[in-house]
Amino acid sequence: MNNIFFYETEIGIIGIRENNKSITDIFFSKVDTNDNIEETDLIKECFKQLKEYFEGNRIKFDLPLETRGTEFQKKVWDELLKIPYGETKSYKDIAIAIGNEKACRAIGMANNKNHIPIIIPCHRVIGSNGKLVGYAGGLNVKEKLLNIENLDVK
Repeated sequence: MNNIFFYETEIGIIGIRENNKSITDIFFSKVDTNDNIEETDLIKECFKQLKEYFEGNRIKFDLPLETRGTEFQKKVWDELLKIPYGETKSYKDIAIAIGNEKACRAIGMANNKNHIPIIIPCHRVIGSNGKLVGYAGGLNVKEKLLNIENLDVK
């Protein structure tokens, strides 16, 4: 059985789900769930690291993660993990990095399916024109996250 717990943060409500060994999901709102609503040690550690990130005191996360998705999506998410704190990449940059230059739209769809946002930093992917585009938590949250990283992107 999975465990989930919700917190009020600087960017709104965050839900963290784990499966007794890894973080599996981060939500930007409360969700209906059959999970145990329990603040486990792993969830506490994840929240601690997220709070440190929100305060500008953490640039890298050190948590066990378990993703679920297609091989393509996992390849994209692995590439997102390579984007350094304080930097952005375009959808085209990611497509080129995974060896499929024409996959920009598919990169966007993989970002949309990222179950562990912030930690797998899909917020660091922007349009090739430098503009913010699409984010599960909303563009205002994406902008806040990039501002935490001292990036002024609109």
